Amino acid sequence: MPSAFQFQCLFILIFLAASKGETRYLEVRDAGEDEPFLLLSEDLKRELSAGQIYRRSLRCIDMLSIEGQFTFTADQRQLHCATFFIGEPEDLITIEYNFVNIDCQGGDFLKVFDGWILKGEKFPSSLDHPLTTSQRYVDFCESGNIQRSIRSSQNVAMIFFRIHQPGNGFTVTIKKTTNLFPCNVISQTPSGRFTMVIPHQHRNCSFSIIYPVVIKISDLILGHLNGLFLKKPSAGCAGVGDFVELLGGAGLDPSKMFPLADLCHSFHGSAQMKIGCDNTVLRMVSSGKHINRVTFEYHQLDLQETEMRKENSIEEFCFPSI
Repeated sequence: MPSAFQFQCLFILIFLAASKGETRYLEVRDAGEDEPFLLLSEDLKRELSAGQIYRRSLRCIDMLSIEGQFTFTADQRQLHCATFFIGEPEDLITIEYNFVNIDCQGGDFLKVFDGWILKGEKFPSSLDHPLTTSQRYVDFCESGNIQRSIRSSQNVAMIFFRIHQPGNGFTVTIKKTTNLFPCNVISQTPSGRFTMVIPHQHRNCSFSIIYPVVIKISDLILGHLNGLFLKKPSAGCAGVGDFVELLGGAGLDPSKMFPLADLCHSFHGSAQMKIGCDNTVLRMVSSGKHINRVTFEYHQLDLQETEMRKENSIEEFCFPSI
């Protein structure tokens, strides 16, 4: 049975598809009750193709994956609100304050967080982000006009806000810029293909897939020879400066997930793993001495695949959670 974390993440991703302006992610196969989504999607496409700025109101809990101008106006006291932003893997997200009318002295706040937080767990983890946790928060009530534009370090960001007085609110503009070397990504979809490159940089990068998946690594370039090792307490890639690890777990934070396998050395070919966890992460650790690169593809596990075993697959994990 899916865990509470998986329900939360699936809610967010479904919300992403169903929200106004986000219906380009829905595949409407038949006319009928889904037809309004189709019509809205076509309207959105026409609006964006005409070069207009897309605008809509925000909900207390909301999700955005597209550029535009968005306004929240409280119709009642709102104490626990958040908006999640997500882009393509190569996107960086910029949040610009256009208008803010909140009562900071009366307990209102409006904060940007560089990443996502769910149930106290962060993505990227503190081990993988260039800023400290406190530096990842930008509080409008503290920065005011000093910092009216905030850019994320990866393809996800979010805002938290609390507004006591009906009628108060804010307007933000969301823009995206290209990140030449994406590091730390949450996938919008349950399937895809990605190449992660870390060019002579001492950093850690995580690619998160919030689904049980089959993940296949087809190419890995590090400064070593061949090898693929299961994670063991006294073995693995300890002491190796450059490696890739596969992680699985029931939360969002990679540092709190279970290490499943280490890939310490370069190889060309195919290494496949079925991971039945709520969240799967491929994480690359780089010493900065090499140009490290890994190419992989993934797709969501179905019931048939949980029963199938292939010769080049590592032992399956986490199936009790699905």
